[in-house]
Amino acid sequence: MSSDRVVRAWVIRGRVQGVGFRWHAVRTARELGLVGRVWNRGDGSVELHASGPEASVELLERWLAHGPAAASVERVEAVPPGTAATEPGFKALL
Repeated sequence: MSSDRVVRAWVIRGRVQGVGFRWHAVRTARELGLVGRVWNRGDGSVELHASGPEASVELLERWLAHGPAAASVERVEAVPPGTAATEPGFKALL
């Protein structure tokens, strides 16, 4: 990876499952040219890992703070990123 590429991960809490959050996140991340994964967690939150140019990752992080219109984001927590953020493409996991 070049020096301007970063890998970050977050857990998003609030009303974020059943509102299309993952699918909107995939579209937003792809538009920003990022790679990574997003999935629902058993506790009702969503986890997202992303990699790409620092400016694009920061834009995604800002988007996560509100998500799609049907979502109600209460909190976005940074977590240690895993290898999911460096695999090709950006996908929603089931």
